[in-house]
Amino acid sequence: MDQLCKNTFTPITRRGMLQDTAAGFGWLAFAGLHGQIAKAAESSFTSPLAAKAPHFAPKAKRVIFLFMQGGPSHLDTFDWKPKLAAANGKTEGGGGGKKGGKLLAPQFKFNPSGKSGLMISELFPELSKHADDLCLLNGMHTSNAAHPQASIALHTGSVNFVRPSLGSWAVYGLGTANENLPGFVTINPSNNVGGAQNYGSSFLPASYQGTRIESAAGGIPDIRNTHLSDAQQRKQIDLVQAMNRELVTSYPGNNELEGVIQSYELAYRMQTSVPNVVNLSKESAATKERYGIGGGKAVAKGKKGSGGNAGGFGAQCLMARRLAESGVRFIQISKGGWDQHKNLKGALTNNCNDIDKPIAALLSDLKDRDMLKDTLVVWGGEFGRTPQAQAADGNGRRHNNRGYSMWMAGGGVKGGMRYGSTDEIGGTAVEGKLGTPDLHATILHLLGLDHTKLTYPYAGRDFRLTDVYGEVAKEIIS
Repeated sequence: MDQLCKNTFTPITRRGMLQDTAAGFGWLAFAGLHGQIAKAAESSFTSPLAAKAPHFAPKAKRVIFLFMQGGPSHLDTFDWKPKLAAANGKTEGGGGGKKGGKLLAPQFKFNPSGKSGLMISELFPELSKHADDLCLLNGMHTSNAAHPQASIALHTGSVNFVRPSLGSWAVYGLGTANENLPGFVTINPSNNVGGAQNYGSSFLPASYQGTRIESAAGGIPDIRNTHLSDAQQRKQIDLVQAMNRELVTSYPGNNELEGVIQSYELAYRMQTSVPNVVNLSKESAATKERYGIGGGKAVAKGKKGSGGNAGGFGAQCLMARRLAESGVRFIQISKGGWDQHKNLKGALTNNCNDIDKPIAALLSDLKDRDMLKDTLVVWGGEFGRTPQAQAADGNGRRHNNRGYSMWMAGGGVKGGMRYGSTDEIGGTAVEGKLGTPDLHATILHLLGLDHTKLTYPYAGRDFRLTDVYGEVAKEIIS
């Protein structure tokens, strides 16, 4: 013990010091080199969400897609069929893949609306005031009559394979106008058939996938960092990002790494931006009333608010307007419950009552802000309903993918127009037919993107949203 406690200090010579610290000089040189590499990597990094030039001058800068999951009955909403009313109760034979059965007349009255005289169901007293802004697409059709396949096809263009969603393609092509917000936002998608495929990016870089926002949770749950100050978190992220970007130089073109870098940075910026954008508490009582939003708990839980409209859907529409104002490129909001095999009249009345006032308010606000001209609003479900009745009491309709309706407004689309048609009883699209690839091609065209040139190399070939199909409906473009 005494020996261990003795002073064993040995004087350091100049030669010994140089020998012992030689490695230290190397580490200092390496640290300097590392800093240069990290700085170079950071300076050369370009955000995948940076704004990009379109292929040609766009009509629309952004899209708001109002997805009505379940298959709304076009025959009771936007496709007026007086001959179906006259044939009520008659038996219509099958053939050509069609199921026969007794015909069911439209369950609601249609009225000429606006200066254009568009025939719109009485279910939409507020929306019909915007008839001159609407372009009714009465010749829609799709390849599948099952909810999952048709819903996924509407969002991704494919029934059989996992493919990027429409919103992801739009942001891939154009980027976003606000670096503090995602380029693609989907509000309340939880109950949509098709799940995450409806807003996924598939083989596109992960940066282009949709960001889920839940209106009941006030935006994105757990987005706040409660453990670090803003300055501490910024310092931490800068360090992590520098290392990530250096790693990218070793593995160029790695989508996962680039997605991680972008997600870290965007998540940090979103902590302040998202809560402010989706916070509706500062909106006036008059604005909330126009959107059919009730007070207090009605908004938070999506219960029926004042005026009998769903506060949940009204809140989604108001959030969509605020997100559009803030530079988000593609916004989707959803309303389920349109699969009316029975209780058609009652359920359809409730559904339309829930959406009529909020959508009308959304269109009004966009017009008041001079934004409707470059905001493309798209409404519709995955398919429509049959002219034949279903259910024991005849108060229901089956799925119909052969002919149905959607509508567009704003964003360079002609208003007060009815494009395409189904046959006399509304069963099959016969004129101005638009399939899913045609719809996608037209939406991309309005955004200034040529659907044949918006491609991404994957698995040995260039893929596109519309595959080898799709024709732009130029007749509806102003």
